[in-house]
Amino acid sequence: MTFAESTEVPVERTKIEIEKLVVDKHKAEAYMTGHQTNPPRVVIQFKMRDRLIRFELPVPAPDGRRNEKQLAQATRTRWRALLLIIKAKLEAVENGVTTFEEEFLAHIVMPGDKTIGQYVIPQIGGAYSTGKLPRMLPEFAGGDE
Repeated sequence: MTFAESTEVPVERTKIEIEKLVVDKHKAEAYMTGHQTNPPRVVIQFKMRDRLIRFELPVPAPDGRRNEKQLAQATRTRWRALLLIIKAKLEAVENGVTTFEEEFLAHIVMPGDKTIGQYVIPQIGGAYSTGKLPRMLPEFAGGDE
């Protein structure tokens, strides 16, 4: 069973809940959402604790397997899951379970406009197969590492 797979909460309401959570409750310095059509995705970005955080949410697209009603349901489900993960991360930080950087590490935007996850995740498989760690963020290194 998928989380919120039968939710009837409209996407717009979930967007508002995320914004209130991040901006009103946790005092983000900046907040924005955006979307693109190819590939279909939504971006939520906020600045908090002097860090820029970005979540990219793939949006289900017509593929011939699902009708409009099913696509709308899948989209609502993904938005609810995004709200859940952001809320859980912020609660864990607020309650001292983990640090802000630990919870949001993969989503921290670095100079160059990529998240740490976008830099590191593609390198994980190679590190396991070769047994060697990749250079981390090489364009920011002070020399040969």
